Amino acid sequence: MRALVAKLAVMAGFVLAALTGLAAAGPSIAIDVATGKVLSQDNASQRWYPASTTKLMTAYLVLSDISEGRASLDTPVVMSRLAAGQAPGKMGYPAGSVMRLDKALQMLLVKSANDVAVAIGETLAESHEAFVARMNREAARLGMADTQFVNPNGLPGAGQYTTARDLAILGRAIRQEFPSFNSYFGIEAIRAGDVQMVNGNGLLGRYRGADGMKTGYICASGFNLVSSATRDGRTVLVVVLGADGPISRERDSARLLEQGFSANPADISLLVEQLPTSNGPPTDVSAQICSDAARTARANERQVEEGRAQTYGSPYMTDRDREPVTLTVALGGAAASGDIAAGITQIAAYGIPVPTARPTLPGDAVSMADDRAASVTQQ
Repeated sequence: MRALVAKLAVMAGFVLAALTGLAAAGPSIAIDVATGKVLSQDNASQRWYPASTTKLMTAYLVLSDISEGRASLDTPVVMSRLAAGQAPGKMGYPAGSVMRLDKALQMLLVKSANDVAVAIGETLAESHEAFVARMNREAARLGMADTQFVNPNGLPGAGQYTTARDLAILGRAIRQEFPSFNSYFGIEAIRAGDVQMVNGNGLLGRYRGADGMKTGYICASGFNLVSSATRDGRTVLVVVLGADGPISRERDSARLLEQGFSANPADISLLVEQLPTSNGPPTDVSAQICSDAARTARANERQVEEGRAQTYGSPYMTDRDREPVTLTVALGGAAASGDIAAGITQIAAYGIPVPTARPTLPGDAVSMADDRAASVTQQ
């Protein structure tokens, strides 16, 4: 009976998805990381909103600065008022909070903390704007011809866009240039105090060999995922953009990863950089993703998932039969820098202007003389 109920639930979910138009897939690509060869692709050059996959570029610049000696794992990252004011999801630390750069990177990648992303940018550059300019210079240098960033976190902003092609180029650059940091992109969960925050990448611990990289979601983009998996020394990287929900996003990603491992790069000549570029505005799927019907469909699929025989409805995924591996994050512990004391967790009165003397104005001499006379009289 339970199997029959589960089957009917699955069928109901598929019917609802079809009726609401949610079954259509967005752009995607799978590449072989070692060679850069395109294992599969579907509209990989179509411009799209990156959402929090933007944070891969923020992470790329963090790792660049660490590897080139401009920063270190214990560099202090200060939460500015601009950073603290970012929209959720975020860590929620008050302005003046200080953390180590490596802990900030973990929060960035697991919690997808928008406030931490801006704090990192301001730490590594002279300003938020300077960091964004640097993001765009690096994107151009890497060959991400259809990418433009307007912030370090992927929150909605005019003029921000990317493609599956470009995100694959970025993901491959991270994997190849900073192999000693690959584990950061596969952290399953972090804990801050009593709060555990689980990575939104549902492939981790459920798809064999899954080891990264980053999720993303805003209404305009739908559900994005840059994922990677490694088996027998070979890594396949997949980008799925515009999925109708996290479950279908992970299911599509697992399918493309599996197909990628089955493909032989020796039989393929097309490199990811050789895919064409595009023009025009990014596709906006807000109406499909954030409509009442879409939200209902996702809620129904979550209920369907409870009765499925296969995890996320995928033959390539299994339930995680253990607690997620969790790292502890906290404020403090950073090295001293400038006027920041070593180990400090909170800069007192951070961002509050120091009072300055008002300039002397005409007539002040008379009033000051009157004040002195009054003072003498009072004595």
